Amino acid sequence: MFTFLLVLQTLIAASLVAVILMQRSEGGGLGVSSSSAGLMTARGAADFLTRATAILGGLFITISILLAAIAGVSRESTTVDTSLAKPVEQQAPVAPAAPAPTSNQGAPAVPDAQ
Repeated sequence: MFTFLLVLQTLIAASLVAVILMQRSEGGGLGVSSSSAGLMTARGAADFLTRATAILGGLFITISILLAAIAGVSRESTTVDTSLAKPVEQQAPVAPAAPAPTSNQGAPAVPDAQ
């Protein structure tokens, strides 16, 4: 059921993009055009592409909510496939390093900076 709805939502999204791209540009962004033949007239609202956009948008939102509800209810535990993981190699324990000499017997003399 979840896979079917997911495929259906993908098809609706592709259709919605196609319908939106087929619409005629009105000029002013977000419906702010000064033309009287814009989207707010009766003829513009009855246009097929406008109705198709509204219907496909409503279906997309409805299916999105339905998919979220199904995913929340069916909370299956996630499994991690470890068949391709490399096994951790056992390394020999590292011996601690010998302490550094603390005397300055072999170091050259540094003159005092005054």
